[in-house]
Amino acid sequence: MTSLRIGPAAVPLLLLFAVSPEGFAQQPFSLPAAIEMARASNSLLQAADGRTAEARALVDQARLRPNPRGYLQTEAWRAWGSPSFQPMKETDTYAYLSMPVEVAGKRAARTELARRAATKSQLQQELVERQVIARIKQSYWAAAGAERILHAQQENAANFRQVIEYHELRVREGVMPEADLLRVRLEGERLEMAANSAGLEAEKARIELFRAIGTEEHDVRLTEPLEPPSSTPVADVKRALEERTEMKLALQSREVAAANITVQKSLAHPDVEILGGYLHMAGHSTLLGGAQWNLPLFNRNQGNIAAAQASARVSESEIAATAAVIRAEVRAAGADVTLRARQISGTLERMRQQAAESARIAMAAYREGGVDLLRLLDAERLRIETETLYYRTLAEFRQSVVALEAAMGVSQ
Repeated sequence: MTSLRIGPAAVPLLLLFAVSPEGFAQQPFSLPAAIEMARASNSLLQAADGRTAEARALVDQARLRPNPRGYLQTEAWRAWGSPSFQPMKETDTYAYLSMPVEVAGKRAARTELARRAATKSQLQQELVERQVIARIKQSYWAAAGAERILHAQQENAANFRQVIEYHELRVREGVMPEADLLRVRLEGERLEMAANSAGLEAEKARIELFRAIGTEEHDVRLTEPLEPPSSTPVADVKRALEERTEMKLALQSREVAAANITVQKSLAHPDVEILGGYLHMAGHSTLLGGAQWNLPLFNRNQGNIAAAQASARVSESEIAATAAVIRAEVRAAGADVTLRARQISGTLERMRQQAAESARIAMAAYREGGVDLLRLLDAERLRIETETLYYRTLAEFRQSVVALEAAMGVSQ
């Protein structure tokens, strides 16, 4: 309790189980350091980067022109009969090249489609990165809150040992019933169990943090202050619709669908293949030339064109749906931040001060015989619960700020 604070040297070693033997050598670990570690090791980010590189390579492929074709054919060879076989006079030899000529702007349309698909892949990579970073931030603040609760529980358990020692002394002096000592010891054991549970929750939160980062757990010390930041993002739906990667991705999907329609329509026009070469027949040599193309009597790519147009209509619906989701998320996240900020600065801060003062008064009155033991324990328990609620709400407020940043599309 507030009037019975003691120095760190008096904390029993048993209550420091959650701190590793190398605790004094722990490396400080900030939130930016956690994000940079994820950028270097997170497999989701690496996979997204690989998909973007793949899409860029497809742009290079789409720019390429078709290859010419080479033909070499010889006929009328025999190995028997009379008169004897004369290859140069009796065989027919064809050697020629053909060059496909793309019509209706196929190459330009194909390249534009690949370029827009690459842009979409880049936005998908950005979305994955934002989601990973948001998860890291959420996990970091959860771990920071659990760590603060653990330290508070350990300190409460250590401080309460003074209360136990005071009662043991009073019982030995014969001025206090032993039943009160049993109650106090029971409360001390409950506090130690609460510290143990807080240690377990802190360890789970730390494991989840490094799981979000995408690496093995390290022995680090979280350094970011849990207290509210000086400023928070403002819930602005218009800005969110402009900044959110999901909205940019939906708009880019429409661009990809439009480019695909152009490609499919160009494919309805058959390409022309121009031929030119050499012909040797019956001892005579000549040149040949020609052109060939498919006749679009049945297949005019109708199905693919219709599918591309349907995909474009779907993209319009997805844009509207994404906008609705963003509006709802921004409003909900903004309301959450406002409520928790009001709780911290108003209700919880006042409750925390009142609970600490109540515990201090109860202890002073108990020493003077003004209140019984149960009231003292109730006052101390209320102070501890209020302190725990305060730190938990701080962590939840930090997480709500992260949610609002994500809803607003704030740059990481």
